[in-house]
Amino acid sequence: MTLQKNDFIEIEFTGQVKDRDIFDSNIKEDIEKSKLKLESKPFIFSLGQGMFLKGIDDFLIGKEIGEYNIELQPEDAFGKRDSKLVQIIPMKVFHQQKINPFPGAVFNFDGRIARIISVSGGRVMTDFNNPIAGKIVTYKIKIKRKLEDKKEKIKSFINFLFKKDLDFEIKEKKLIISTDKQFAQFVPMFKDKFKEMFDLDLEVKEVEEKKQ
Repeated sequence: MTLQKNDFIEIEFTGQVKDRDIFDSNIKEDIEKSKLKLESKPFIFSLGQGMFLKGIDDFLIGKEIGEYNIELQPEDAFGKRDSKLVQIIPMKVFHQQKINPFPGAVFNFDGRIARIISVSGGRVMTDFNNPIAGKIVTYKIKIKRKLEDKKEKIKSFINFLFKKDLDFEIKEKKLIISTDKQFAQFVPMFKDKFKEMFDLDLEVKEVEEKKQ
């Protein structure tokens, strides 16, 4: 049976810059070999829903369950480098945050990851490009299974969106997610996505936060 758009699949994978270093993996041996600070855990995603690289989605749709080696050009992976994303930031901006910038350092600027290229006087040259932008990457992928259970699909999608498990139940054509006040304001933003993917109307039930 070939894989189709919107199918949920579980994979093992390792991504690396072509002929160079591994930068992402969920395979224990590859994580340890490359000394990455990552967890070896299942990765589940829905094909064609922007949950993984578009180039991988496009490659896997129409394929059988199995093992594949995929090579992606920059435009199908992490994009081409954009010179406009290399910016000069005044040193005082860093000092206001009590940060001492130095070449090679990586910082988070309001959710945007940037690498320091050089520091000269009161000017800091900063690169907001993805570190792998402009590079050809390769992935080895083993498709372990295609998910069939609707609840398992929903659980996986919730975990992907919110990086945590949330309690939920399905009643007829309604998906009821129970969560604390913080997430209760955030979850409805994905109402249309849940409808598109699972044909369920989303309802959010606010509950008291569980004490640790």
